[in-house]
Amino acid sequence: MRIAYLDCFSGISGDMFLGALVDAGVPAEVLRQTVAELKVGARLEVSRVERAGISATKVDVLVRGKKDRPRESRDHDHGHHHPAPRKTASAHGHRGLKEIREIIAGAGLPAGVKTTAISMFEALGAAEAKIHNTSIEKIHFHEVGAADAIVDIVGAAVGAEILGVDEWVSSPLNVGSGTVACEHGRFPVPAPATVELLRGAPVYSSGIEAELVTPTGAAIVKTLASRFSSFPAMKIVATGYGAGKHDFHEHSNVLRLTVGEAASAGRAATQDEDTVTVLEASLDDLNPQLFGYVMERALAAGALDVFATSVQMKKNRPGMLLTVLAKPRDASRLAHLIFAETTTLGVRMREERRQVLQRRSLSVKTPWGAVRMKVASLNGSVANFAPEYEDCRRIAARRRLPLKTVMQEAVRAYLERTHG
Repeated sequence: MRIAYLDCFSGISGDMFLGALVDAGVPAEVLRQTVAELKVGARLEVSRVERAGISATKVDVLVRGKKDRPRESRDHDHGHHHPAPRKTASAHGHRGLKEIREIIAGAGLPAGVKTTAISMFEALGAAEAKIHNTSIEKIHFHEVGAADAIVDIVGAAVGAEILGVDEWVSSPLNVGSGTVACEHGRFPVPAPATVELLRGAPVYSSGIEAELVTPTGAAIVKTLASRFSSFPAMKIVATGYGAGKHDFHEHSNVLRLTVGEAASAGRAATQDEDTVTVLEASLDDLNPQLFGYVMERALAAGALDVFATSVQMKKNRPGMLLTVLAKPRDASRLAHLIFAETTTLGVRMREERRQVLQRRSLSVKTPWGAVRMKVASLNGSVANFAPEYEDCRRIAARRRLPLKTVMQEAVRAYLERTHG
């Protein structure tokens, strides 16, 4: 099972997470294309920096040509830390959750990416709504709904999918100390929204006077991480360091992301096996017009695969067998979806072992832009490869080209890159 571990010894923010993703192998060009798809007037700037001697990738979001102001700053003359005001809607405009959903839904991104990104914003909205004693739909993201936060969150969802991770695990989070200037006054670190988002998570402060965990970073952890623990047993395959905005000199202000193949049940896990939950429901009275919708909903909700098989049911009725493959942690949620969206009275569930090829993603250049390639390997040798459909579809629609032409060119570029 492929696992990713977030070392949050210096907290986590959206830009730190993006930097760690790029440093671990997610193509920066794919993230830039994602930003362009969002159409929020932003772009990415990627650079190499050092934080207390550790080389890391720094990702900055530029909105209308200007970098986002730091959420924390230092007064070197007096040796004290004074947080700068948090980013506000006055800089980038007010955006409610409805508008943010529309921005994400309208982008040419995979359904799973959209679902993850919207879940992160809904977590932020729920936290803000509880703090202000209102409903989530009435919340306007004065501090987290600006263009840079939209880029951080959608970029995080894209990068997480590219890594092909089965489980995200996080360390306890170093939240920092001091105070932070929020829109409604000065509060102790962590900020109110961050505290609400980290409910149930292990946190601590090492004494550094800075806001180390931002609301955006907390939303990313809350949405992706399935558990919190010390460094898990794994065979490491990639590591990335994402830099924070400030260099604390005696403390490396970085987020470390480690990707590997996890060990389980007291032995090293093989690299080509994992466990999936199979959900099945037999349907003989569902309107066929609804079947495609059910499949789309299941995939958007995290299903690994969804398919239908024609069957002959009791009383000689023709019917369909709906089969959903899911990660075990998503099985209960998908079962509820099947009950809600179909006419079935029961869902069968079982766990099965499956062999899977090792997967990775790389970017190739075509005459019309970059395309991600999905590459699957067996024992270190490439077994299968294919261009990412959504990338090719987006280019084909924008350039008014046949989809097959774009896909063929992506394959040609990949073969040229790998075989010279």
